[in-house]
Amino acid sequence: MTTIKLHNTKSRKKTEFVPIDAENVRMYVCGPTVYDRAHLGNARPVVVFDVLYRLLREVYGADHVTYVRNFTDVDDKINARAAQTGRSIGEITDETIQWFLDDMGALGALEPNAMPRATQFIPQMVAMISDLISKGHAYAAEGHVLFAVDSWREGYGKLSGRSVDDMIAGARVEVAPYKKNPMDFVLWKPSNDSQPGWDSPWGRGRPGWHIECSAMSYELLGETFDIHGGGNDLMFPHHENEIAQSCCAHGDDSFAKYWLHNEMLQVEGKKMSKSLGNFFTVHDLLDQGVPGEVIRFVFLQTHYRKPMDWTEKKAKEAEATLRKWRALTAGIEPADSAAAAVLDALADDLNTAGALAEMHKLAAASDAPRLLASARLLGLLSDNLGDWAEVPEVDLSTYETQLLKAREQAMASKDFAEVDRLKTAFVAAGLEVRMSKAGVELVPGAGFDPVKLEGLE
Repeated sequence: MTTIKLHNTKSRKKTEFVPIDAENVRMYVCGPTVYDRAHLGNARPVVVFDVLYRLLREVYGADHVTYVRNFTDVDDKINARAAQTGRSIGEITDETIQWFLDDMGALGALEPNAMPRATQFIPQMVAMISDLISKGHAYAAEGHVLFAVDSWREGYGKLSGRSVDDMIAGARVEVAPYKKNPMDFVLWKPSNDSQPGWDSPWGRGRPGWHIECSAMSYELLGETFDIHGGGNDLMFPHHENEIAQSCCAHGDDSFAKYWLHNEMLQVEGKKMSKSLGNFFTVHDLLDQGVPGEVIRFVFLQTHYRKPMDWTEKKAKEAEATLRKWRALTAGIEPADSAAAAVLDALADDLNTAGALAEMHKLAAASDAPRLLASARLLGLLSDNLGDWAEVPEVDLSTYETQLLKAREQAMASKDFAEVDRLKTAFVAAGLEVRMSKAGVELVPGAGFDPVKLEGLE
């Protein structure tokens, strides 16, 4: 069996992955807060942990892996969006969840085995909060319930590598008179009449953010499971607080055995931000004609623990590579398994860049069956992602001859207006114009539309 090695954030080193139960490998990944379209940065952990999910299924068998990714559908951002638009919270979250699933599906992401919504697990959250209070790890104050960080100082901060005292000194935390310690965090908070709320022993209210993942992972994966993942922006405070809640509720330091965090995303070398004008959603890119498979390929070119830079140049190069690979594997049945070198690269802490390098070697050797099997392990070259690469069959020789004649006339008259007009029209139709001493060639691109050539003959 293939040996998988993963970099465990908690131990700060790469170690062999040994599942708690090889018959039931379990992974939990923090999902989105559903109030708007997913931006490109939101998509990176989806693709990263989709690759890990595929690898685990390959090694342990699809029936022996359980992947859970939640939806946060109770949150103040959602409440604010409902107030702004006049729409109901349920309508907004239902719509946004479907947007997310559609956009991630366009990137080739498999749907997890379970996708729980926070609002479906409120009773379990209330029960866990009550248990934490009874064990002295939480306290009620002015309609709130807060986790008492001082009750678990020995464990708090191990994931992020911070001490409680250092965190207090440099923290930007909510200052509230009912907190015993500035680092204490909210498990439950009161709701007014305009906010969603549920009955509880502490009055009508709603859960804090951190408690939902602890309750849902416990209900769906058990007290202890194998892998917990997410972006490194979640390491503190979200994941740190999850560990505290879960370990204190269950009386040990087990919870998740391996912690994986992906780095953040940049655009053209800069942090993605609305103020810089480089902020866009996955849907924006798809609408602009960037294929989801191309987006996925660009993501895979960078190791998940390194910052990823999205550039237009990378997208064009990814599209060119995928076109070559799709042409090479057209009509070919995949091999029974991915190339060993590709699988070994993925098993080495998800070295997707290394896996792609091995696939370039397969393409150079024209090993189409093995290339196709390897690509599909990475979520590439699947049938349901290939529509973008299908070029309409159109005889372009007439247009090539037309441009060639126009160039010959222009060389004699020194008037290149007609050549420029034709080139502009061909590019607008989605053709790449290649002109050399040997002649003229028109090559269809991703957005080739033959209708735009009508009337040019």
